[in-house]
Amino acid sequence: MVVFATGFALQNVGSLGAATGRGSDPVLEALMAEPVAQPITSVQAQRSAQRTLADPQHRGQLLLSEPEAGPSLNLEIRIALLSAGINPSVSATDRWQLRSNSGQILQQGPAGAAVALEPAVQAGEAWLITTPRGAVQVNGRSYAGRLRLIPKDGGVQVINHLGLEPYIASVVGSEMPSHWEQQALMAQAVAARSYALAQMARPPSRHWHLGDTTRWQAYKGLERVNRRTLEAAARTAGLILSYQGAIVQSLYASTRQITLEAHGHLGASMSQHGARQLAEEGHPYNAILGRYYPGASLARLRAGAS
Repeated sequence: MVVFATGFALQNVGSLGAATGRGSDPVLEALMAEPVAQPITSVQAQRSAQRTLADPQHRGQLLLSEPEAGPSLNLEIRIALLSAGINPSVSATDRWQLRSNSGQILQQGPAGAAVALEPAVQAGEAWLITTPRGAVQVNGRSYAGRLRLIPKDGGVQVINHLGLEPYIASVVGSEMPSHWEQQALMAQAVAARSYALAQMARPPSRHWHLGDTTRWQAYKGLERVNRRTLEAAARTAGLILSYQGAIVQSLYASTRQITLEAHGHLGASMSQHGARQLAEEGHPYNAILGRYYPGASLARLRAGAS
């Protein structure tokens, strides 16, 4: 299924010599034009159960059909590091530069050297970038991508700009123990990606798409990224949940009881511990998603479609 009929490009920093400018955001403009499905209700599930397939090895399950593979799609997502506060310590694991929107170098320093926040406040906005082998840091926690520092209440609001798939790999490890069955991690990756895309289509701020706390999706940067979370993101790359051509705002919580208490009035919601149990029983990720989002189908983000 084609979800977005446009081409996208990730705003890469590349190296310390790359330009930073803000420019327009074709990703956000395209997503704003897309409908966002509300959480699926049981009535909707009954009406669209024909979207699922029967697998002889897992007869009786709602096994969501995988769309055809396609070229990878690079999207940039913006995460407000709300847990960092407005007076965080900011640095990088390699040499770094703090730049204004025009590209002027406001500060620069070696790995581990603290960034002074005052120049960012005076400039009205600034970007912290590092080398391709480095990572930006906030309060000692490392993050992929770059940081945008925006003055707020006498300090700064820190926004992490990074690729969607690296973000999903971190969310998977932040939301689930990475030693769980790989199929559970893959189900989590799809649910997290679908939720993220729904937020990108209707962002709460003109500066960012999601926060980093459990009010949104848990996101703890590179400390929760490892081989297994990267694999879960890579094996489901570009896959989201869709309902009648719209992005599903895929809700989930730790246990079935919490999903009922928190999301019961909204509709379908995935139990993470339930997903783990199903995976341990041998169910594939698309059967796990079919169990918890029975009215949905799998869609793949595509670039350059019409």
